[in-house]
Amino acid sequence: MSEHPNHQLLEKLYQSFQNGDAAGMRACYHPEATFEDPAFGKLKGDEVGQMWTMLLERSAGQLDITYSQIQADDHTGSAYWEAKYLFSKTKRPVHNKINSRFRFQDGLIIDQKDTFSMWRWSSMALGATGKLLGFTAFLKRKVQRQSRTLLWKYMGR
Repeated sequence: MSEHPNHQLLEKLYQSFQNGDAAGMRACYHPEATFEDPAFGKLKGDEVGQMWTMLLERSAGQLDITYSQIQADDHTGSAYWEAKYLFSKTKRPVHNKINSRFRFQDGLIIDQKDTFSMWRWSSMALGATGKLLGFTAFLKRKVQRQSRTLLWKYMGR
């Protein structure tokens, strides 16, 4: 029995991520895709692909991605993945554990929502400040604002 085409799509997404292939990742997304996670908030359209391109470029090959538990059907999918990298702003090591949920349209990802512990992430990325404030809406908003500003500068906005 062969894998569902959307399962294959998610395999392509994460294999491209592992290989630092931003174009391969971007090819998995619908032009009107949305993406949401605790660090960036909600992104739409070209912002999604640009985010992955920016993150891969900024990692300079120092990003370790593993993934598992891919499930997909005609309409929805999910995956678990982990990312190990140095947070660029503080040079602190991060080992993030992420659950992703997907919706598909026209054979592509139309919506992706990633969830992870903001407190755990901020504790690793920001140190003591993250440990103290990582659970607060204040820090989440600040991180999202900084992440989006960085993305918009990257995109030339």
